[in-house]
Amino acid sequence: MSWNFYGWQTAGNIKVKNHIYKGIETPLDLYDALSSVWCADTCAPRMRCDWSEENKTLGQCSITAFLAQDIFGGEVYAMPTDNGGVHCYNVVDGYVFDLTSEQFGERAKNLCYEGNEIQDRESAGHFGKEEKRRRYEYLKEQLKQLLNLY
Repeated sequence: MSWNFYGWQTAGNIKVKNHIYKGIETPLDLYDALSSVWCADTCAPRMRCDWSEENKTLGQCSITAFLAQDIFGGEVYAMPTDNGGVHCYNVVDGYVFDLTSEQFGERAKNLCYEGNEIQDRESAGHFGKEEKRRRYEYLKEQLKQLLNLY
């Protein structure tokens, strides 16, 4: 599989810290697996009408970033977006990666990965929203099914 997400070139340097998903050793492995899991049901509700197989990462940022944090450790950061929301990404051991940056298409090259705030998963903007917590749990369950972890 070819990768185009931000940080893919160094993502292989990041190693799993929590062996909770057999076969997931680097963010590259996680991206490959999630490419078969991301769907309209895991997409943020306000973006579902625009979600497609061609843009699988649309609306998946926070649940994906927190799942990556579960596996690789590190911090989740968020940058402000044009629509007044935030876009989440990961920093682990000094390496920055954004598994869902492709959703921005050509605009991805203008994303700023410096000077952003660390995110708390339990905040009102993240898992304080029950729908987001449900999407995160669904993403984890689908990943387990894909990897035959039952």
